[in-house]
Amino acid sequence: MINDYLQKMFSLEGKVALVTGGGRGIGQVIARDLARAGADIAIFSRSGAADTVKLIEEEGGKCIDIIADVTDEASVKTGIAKIMVAYGKIDIVINNAGVCYHKDAFEATIDEWRECLDINLTGEYIVSKEAAKIMIDQNIKGSIINIASMSGSIVNLPQCQAAYNASKAGVIHMTKSLAIEWRDKGIRVNSLSPGYIATPMSIDPDFVEPELLAAWEPMFPLGRMGTPEELTGAIIWLCSESAGYTTGADIIIDGAYTCV
Repeated sequence: MINDYLQKMFSLEGKVALVTGGGRGIGQVIARDLARAGADIAIFSRSGAADTVKLIEEEGGKCIDIIADVTDEASVKTGIAKIMVAYGKIDIVINNAGVCYHKDAFEATIDEWRECLDINLTGEYIVSKEAAKIMIDQNIKGSIINIASMSGSIVNLPQCQAAYNASKAGVIHMTKSLAIEWRDKGIRVNSLSPGYIATPMSIDPDFVEPELLAAWEPMFPLGRMGTPEELTGAIIWLCSESAGYTTGADIIIDGAYTCV
């Protein structure tokens, strides 16, 4: 009885989900868990996602790996066309691809500023727009989830990262704007704002300065970073029909970091 109820509420059987940046880290975990919930997966990445495809296929799921640059409109259109050939539709989009520089305004170059805005904000806009066209053409009641960040609502300390913070604040407001724009098209648009999540990009000394890790640790209200798996429950819910009245929302999952 319980399993039947949960299946009805949260199953993604028969759905096709596009996950950008799904080759590693948070994106890989999201793609794998969406597949476990029943969705067929397509991944956009710039360097390939063979490991993610293998993980999903080993568990009996379906996944295709598409090389695509989310900042390039032609590349996204080509990638969308490949999804249509493979699956024939798109029901779900998870805009996860992103980049961050821990540099102050005088140190960061204009090219780095533009890269943050292009990947984190413009890329999500391009993918959302092109996928929405398919959803509207096929009368699909779709769900688009833009991965923002708590950094779109606060200013992180002690690192300086104005470009990243600005891009993620833009994602949150873009999400609200598209939710209203597509409200009569049956497309729900929401954003998810993680706090510090333990992935190689946030804990590996090759990516993050040890002094930053030491400075962050006392700031966590729950005494630790989150895990990618602690994001996917909310994502599966937002993808499912049980979230049919939820659009234009920004869901913060940060272990209460933004509360203090």
